[in-house]
Parts: sequence; C-alpha cells; structure tokens
Amino acid sequence: MSLSGASTRFFAGLGTQFLPFADAASAELPMGRLLRLSLFQVTVGVATVLLNGTLNRVMIVELGTPAWLVALMIAIPLLVAPFRALIGHKSDYHKSMLGWRRVPYIWFGSLLQFGGLAIMPFALLLLSRGDTFTIGMIAGALAFLFTGLGMHTTQTAGLALATDLAPEDTRPRVVALMFVMLLVGMMGAAFVMGSLLADFSATRLVAIVQGAAMFTMALNVIALWKQEARAPSTTRPERATPRFATVWREFTSEARNARLLLAIGCGTAAFSMQDVLLEPFGGEVLGMSVGATTSLTGLWAFGMLAAFSLAARRLSAGADPLRLAGFGAAIGMLAFAMILFAAPLEASFLVFSGALTIGLGAGLFSVGTLSAIMAIAGSGRHKGSGLALGAWGAVQASASGLAVAAGGLIRDAVSSLALADRIGETLAYRATGYGTVYLIEIVLLLVTMVVLGPLVGGQPIDESAPQPRFGLTEFPT
Repeated sequence: MSLSGASTRFFAGLGTQFLPFADAASAELPMGRLLRLSLFQVTVGVATVLLNGTLNRVMIVELGTPAWLVALMIAIPLLVAPFRALIGHKSDYHKSMLGWRRVPYIWFGSLLQFGGLAIMPFALLLLSRGDTFTIGMIAGALAFLFTGLGMHTTQTAGLALATDLAPEDTRPRVVALMFVMLLVGMMGAAFVMGSLLADFSATRLVAIVQGAAMFTMALNVIALWKQEARAPSTTRPERATPRFATVWREFTSEARNARLLLAIGCGTAAFSMQDVLLEPFGGEVLGMSVGATTSLTGLWAFGMLAAFSLAARRLSAGADPLRLAGFGAAIGMLAFAMILFAAPLEASFLVFSGALTIGLGAGLFSVGTLSAIMAIAGSGRHKGSGLALGAWGAVQASASGLAVAAGGLIRDAVSSLALADRIGETLAYRATGYGTVYLIEIVLLLVTMVVLGPLVGGQPIDESAPQPRFGLTEFPT
C-alpha cells in the first residue's frame, strides 16, 4: 500500500466526518498537494483585503487622501478584470520550450502582485504630501494596477491548473476547497492587519504591506512547486494556435455558455451591491454599535463557510451545480427581504439573520456557478480550461466592482431625494436609500433565477425551437 494512497483514503474518511471538502483528494491529486496548490487563493484573499479594506481606511483616515482619489485607485484593478478571459486563453495555448502552460502565468502573476505591494506603501506616503502628490498618484496607480493584474493572472491560471489536475468527479469539492482557502486568506488578513495597524505609523505601514508582498511570493512559490508536469509537445513554439477572438466567438456562440455568463453577472451583482452598505445601514438606521455592525462581517463569513460545506456535500452526491446556484439565489432573496423589513420593524435581529443568510446564498451561488464553469472547462469541448475560467473571473469581478459602485451611488442619490422630501413624505427618512438598493438586489436575483432556469438539468439549448413560457415550475430550486 503506497503512502500517498493511504493518506488519500485517510483524508477522504476525515472529510466525510468533519471537513466535507476534504474528500476532494484523489490518487491523481492527493490532499497535501491540493492544499499546497490552494495557497495561491490565500494570497489573493490577502491582496483583496488590502486593496478593498485596510488601505481604503488608511488612505482616507490616517493619510488624509481625498475620498474620490481613493475610490479611483481601488477601481483600477477592476479595469484588468475583463482581460481574465484573454489571460486564460493565453495560458491554454502558451508557447514555450519548457513545456509549461500554467506555471509561467502563475509565476509572473505572483511577481506583479509582489511588485505592486512592494512599492504601494511608499506611493501612498508620497500621495499624502503636497509636494510629492503628483509622483505619489502615478506610483500609487501603478501599484494598484500591478497588484490587481497579478491577482487576476494568478487566480485565473491557478484555477485552470486545478481543473487540469483534478479528476472530473472531484472537481466540485476542489471548487469548495478553493473558496474556503480564499476566505481563510481574507479573514486572516483582516484580523492580522487590523490588529497591527491599530497603532498606526508610516514605518509600520511600510513593514506590514511589504511583509504581505513577501508572504505572497513565498506562498505562491510553495503552491507552484512541482505542480504542473512538463509537456514540451503541447507548448512547442512552432505549433499553430487559434486567435483569441475566434475561440471567444466559438465559446459565446453556444447559447448555454452565454446564458450562464449572463446569470453569473446578474447574480454576482445582486450579492455584491450591498457590500459597503450593510454595516452603515445597521449603524445609521438601527443605531447599532460599532462592535455589533462589525460582527455582521463575521456572520457573513460563517454563512459562506456553511455554504461551502453544504455545496461540497450536495455536489459530491451528484446534485446539479446550477440547481444549487439557483437555490443560493432564492436564499439571497429571503436574506435581502429580511434586511429590507428590519428598518420599519426596528428589528436588528433581522439584520444579523440577513447577514448570515446573504453569506449562505452567495456561497452556494458562487460554488455552483464555478463548478458549472469547471465542468465546461474540463469537458474538452473548448480545447482548454483557461478561457472558460477566465470568462467566469472576468464576469464575476467586473459585475462585483460595478455593483458596489452602483450601490453606493444609488443609496446616496435616493437618500438625498428622500431627505429633501422629493419623493413623498412617507419615504422621507434615511432607510429609503438603503431599501432601494436591497429591493434592486431582490429583483436582480429574480432575474438570475429566470436566466438559470432553462440551464438546469444540463440539457443543451436549441435556439431554433420555440422557447416555453417561464413559470414557477422552471425555477432552479
């Protein structure tokens, strides 16, 4: 009996009892190797928290950077997101005498991520001074661009490599494990960096952000080491490769694929629009304390973890990933309805319940849609997994960023109209702006379920056939 086979069976048995995603291990991809590969998701989580959370607050509060400039800097990585499909395609058809397809992209993505984080604290310090503001703005923009490009490149190629290595029957559990590791990176980074920056100083800022850069590089090298076998015949420079436009046209010409990407965009936007609004809603409308609103993030994370566990169990039992995603959308509608009624009922417990349920619904939707994309990527119909996974990442990241921005703008616009008594005396209070966003999210989730409906069951869509009226029986729940 081999040691790797014994360890695989041990972790599979352990996963059945304690960690439902641990049975993602297989003879081809043992648990130790899989966990090591998933470390790239930890570094992506660290960079996400830095860009969207920690540095956001530091730039505005401690460094006195104008809020408009902070928003502009944070939006820069969003500009890179639409190119994830191109990155995935390039990794599918990479030309090299070395015989690696995914390794070069993970490696150079890691270098970009490291470089961006390495120069970022110095750029921000220059940005906070009047005499160096211009050079600080240029350096800051480059730092955010490099970090964002590195994150997207590493994650796209890393997920494609996981798809290449994992057998088809274990891919759903691999997806769950990858999401868990991303969440671990985000939660760990938020806790550690928040604690270290409690006593702020410029020196400490430099040390922490550059420490994150070193941490990123070390973990990604460990994750990458001896994961992809060399196959020079598949990457030989003289071989013919299709153009991206041609492959993308073939991919999106399939009605099922285009419809799935539309559902991913709608659902991601619906779950993301409230990302920066939930805690202010609890504090401003319901008078919750800072500690109470902070716990909402913890409840959301717990809901996500519960969703990953449930999704791993259901998918390993043969459940349709898109039915699971539709169930997540339905749960999301319930969650936003809870929060919507929290203000008129003055019931803060509905906000706590809603935060937990948002995490549960978002987790099921994310795992379900990514599992469906990985199934397409691993089916061989599109000659490579990078394009499909890049398309998923591009749609998800773009929809999330645009939705967060739209949520803030809608809240501010509607609140100003309501408080100025422009839309009626009944709605002239602070919760109206928040409620409008939550109502839009419910509508978007309903649209998501309508789009997903015909895809459930895995049957191809025949566009030439008359489409039936969509009713309640077709909802993917």
